[in-house]
Amino acid sequence: MELGFASAIFPDLSLQQVVEFASSSGFSCVELMCWPKGGAERRYAGVTHIDVVDLTSDQAKQIKELVTANSISISGLGYYPNPLAPDVREAAVYVNHIRQVILAAELLGVEVVNTFIGRDWTRSIEENWLRFRETWQPLIKFAEDHDVSIAIENCPMLFSKDEWPGGKNLAYAPVIWRRMFEEIPSPNFGLNFDPSHLVWLQIDYLKPLREFSEKIFHLHAKDVRVDRHRLDEVGILGYPLEYHTPKLPGLGDVNWGQFFSVLSDVGYQGAVCIEVEDRAYEETLERRRASLVQSGSFLKQLMA
Repeated sequence: MELGFASAIFPDLSLQQVVEFASSSGFSCVELMCWPKGGAERRYAGVTHIDVVDLTSDQAKQIKELVTANSISISGLGYYPNPLAPDVREAAVYVNHIRQVILAAELLGVEVVNTFIGRDWTRSIEENWLRFRETWQPLIKFAEDHDVSIAIENCPMLFSKDEWPGGKNLAYAPVIWRRMFEEIPSPNFGLNFDPSHLVWLQIDYLKPLREFSEKIFHLHAKDVRVDRHRLDEVGILGYPLEYHTPKLPGLGDVNWGQFFSVLSDVGYQGAVCIEVEDRAYEETLERRRASLVQSGSFLKQLMA
């Protein structure tokens, strides 16, 4: 396995600075964010370490030389919008940019693009399903044609009032992943697996590692702490951020020893990228850097 991090935590660093930090801190890879340049839609979004719009072969060559010179790899290109947004014109913008990220991945020789399925959060899963097929069948075919795989993160994007009640990402649970992969049975369609989301959803985060082992293309290492005293006050119908808190690996409820034990059993040999969303460590750039070093030191004890 390769240990790295998602670059979204460094909106204030250039690509070169991100790569050099990864190398000097003992990481093997980095997931590079590829949002369109401009303002962020939400926290951790809008970060652009590779501008994929009109990326040229010469620019791709320079990026490959940079990562090679620093002895790291690009684990994936990350872009996490809502391609099933209720406004179809808005959704079309996101879909078009996903295509551009796929083309950039091909130019860079990167095998994986990490993203969200998306969802109209005001509608049921069943009511979203036609849009899912119409949007993702051609996108997965486009990825296949360019020898790129799509890895869907299992975050429900359900945290606050504007995402209530359904969340903005359909692919949050095993029953949905099973149906997605049955309807689009492509070897280029899989998961960017994050155990932390399953914890607060009260889903076993170890069992899917076995069932979907061949579909796990990339991993996010993020922890979560479920605050039981708050859950007892607001219940599961409260906004999720009222009763759970994203944490660095080792500071929450994920049993990382068991997690990596099962990963070893199923033969996972891909990237494990730390995703920092722990506000206790975000006050300064130095704290964010330190959070990655701390998380890396913890996880390296468990990785084979």
